[in-house]
Amino acid sequence: MKYILTVLAFMACRFTLCEAQTGAPYIHDPSTIAECDGKYYTFGTGGGGLISEDGWSWHSGAERPGGGAAPDVLKIGDRYLVIYGATGGGLGGGHNGRILTMWNKTLDPKSPEFKYTKPIEVCSSDGMEDQDAIDPGLLLDPTTGRLWVSYGTYFGTIRLIELDPKTGERMKGNKEKDIAIDCEATDLIYRDGWYYLLGTHGTCCDGVNSTYNIVVGRSKSVEGPYIDNVGRDMFHGGGRMVIAAGDRVCGPGHFGRTVIDEGVEILSCHYEADFERSGRSVLGIRPLLWKNDWPVAGDRFKEGTYEIESERRGYSLELAVDFVRMQQERQGWFNREQMQKPAKPIPNQTLEEVQATWPAGNIPVRCGDYMFRPHQHWTITAVPEAGGYLSNPYFKITIAGTNRALCSTASKEVGTVPEFTGSDEQLWRIEQLTDGSFRVMPKRIAGEEGINTRYCLYSAGDSTPTLAEYDFGSDNSKWNFRKQ
Repeated sequence: MKYILTVLAFMACRFTLCEAQTGAPYIHDPSTIAECDGKYYTFGTGGGGLISEDGWSWHSGAERPGGGAAPDVLKIGDRYLVIYGATGGGLGGGHNGRILTMWNKTLDPKSPEFKYTKPIEVCSSDGMEDQDAIDPGLLLDPTTGRLWVSYGTYFGTIRLIELDPKTGERMKGNKEKDIAIDCEATDLIYRDGWYYLLGTHGTCCDGVNSTYNIVVGRSKSVEGPYIDNVGRDMFHGGGRMVIAAGDRVCGPGHFGRTVIDEGVEILSCHYEADFERSGRSVLGIRPLLWKNDWPVAGDRFKEGTYEIESERRGYSLELAVDFVRMQQERQGWFNREQMQKPAKPIPNQTLEEVQATWPAGNIPVRCGDYMFRPHQHWTITAVPEAGGYLSNPYFKITIAGTNRALCSTASKEVGTVPEFTGSDEQLWRIEQLTDGSFRVMPKRIAGEEGINTRYCLYSAGDSTPTLAEYDFGSDNSKWNFRKQ
């Protein structure tokens, strides 16, 4: 009985590791994730924040003076601008809030260049008006170079102000503009001619009873109006859902967008409560998809047995082995006597029926018509001890029921080896792209230095998988996973 309980505990631990950021990802009101010298940083309410070496395992250690609430961070040139609310939100001084900015050359507290500048106040609220100066979000407009801040809570309006991107100070003569209500913890992003206002709706700070969710509206102008998918203005309570509760976490809030590569984006947030971690507030990272020019949260890739299907043709990734025919009583429309017999199911071909026909050593792979056969079924299992990347740990990909593992080769090809050994060439990064398909990349390619971030599983021909440089514009780089 003790052994069974131990196994069950291990399985529960693996499930948790696969479903959420590992380490100590405890944070509330996280800033947009920023990269600095190969590490990832996010800051939270109360000062401090989290650091990650790989984007998957997080630990405390980020430093931000000033305390307060709901910071954001943005790299501008070779410096990092940090903005935060000193009070507000009912914290301490009620709704009498102040928002401040400060700069640093680095986010690494161990660097000799680590030193924040003196904070500068850029706006405030007096506690009497219907507005609360807290929860700022930064946008550096890529089309104009202008720097914008949205801020505010349910206590009144969401406001927009402009800062000087060189100093972090309020632009002289700038007048704040009200752009939304009925949300808080807003963030502004720009994509393909549209400005998007992401706002956190619902109730916070109540653990497993928090109803936080993230909604969005868009506009052709940074100053709005921000309209949702059915024509409602966010200034009158509109907003299209981006992410809500699911997978035993609830209360997503404080949206941040990180672009990893063309067509590869993630959203960051906190979950008010992780049901698997005592209901604590934790960092959440999900793929960010774009559907009809609207942002929506994708799902982190999960373990299971799949058909791996090429977007190029719809063919299935498979072992390059002989096709073994299945025996069947001959059917035909002309056999009227046979057609009078009761129909009965035909069992799927099993691994035991065909594995002896496969070669014993390395076996190449190819793509072919999917026929739900054993050589086309792949079991994908997380290997969290091997590290990870933003949104997932690395995975091993094996033929279902065996330890035969998909691997990259020194000639930038792809094949299988009889046994999974845990080498970097047998570990795979699986990321959902903004269009909903996936890219699949080996962690390392034999003979190449460092972690691979260029070459992906690629359909060089309808039946010819290989490794080639990732190209979001080509269906050759894209794959889909069909659960078996």
